[in-house]
Amino acid sequence: MRVLIVGASKKPERYANMAMKRLIEKGHEVILFNPAESEIEGHPVVNSLADVEGPVDTVTLYVGPKHLEPMIDDIIACGPKRIISNPGTETPAMAERARSAGIEYREACTLVLLTTGQF
Repeated sequence: MRVLIVGASKKPERYANMAMKRLIEKGHEVILFNPAESEIEGHPVVNSLADVEGPVDTVTLYVGPKHLEPMIDDIIACGPKRIISNPGTETPAMAERARSAGIEYREACTLVLLTTGQF
């Protein structure tokens, strides 16, 4: 499964970084997005959502609503099958746009979903 992490982080204490490691450990391909980074732990980082190439199965969000809302159209344009809004990233605008585009939208924790086999 190809997973786009919006808000990828170099900081090991950040949940986005923990999710990246866990996703890779579970055999998923990660696409990292952060406009301020070029690589994280040897993995390339895209600085624009328009640069995401190929299919995206899941988008997992790690940015707050203030930063997320301007990116909603670009996230939808990636054509994911599912969007996971992790705690603190929830915004009605994202939920509405995802659902109107026919994309599964969940407010859940990626790390918990991975741990419990629900990912």
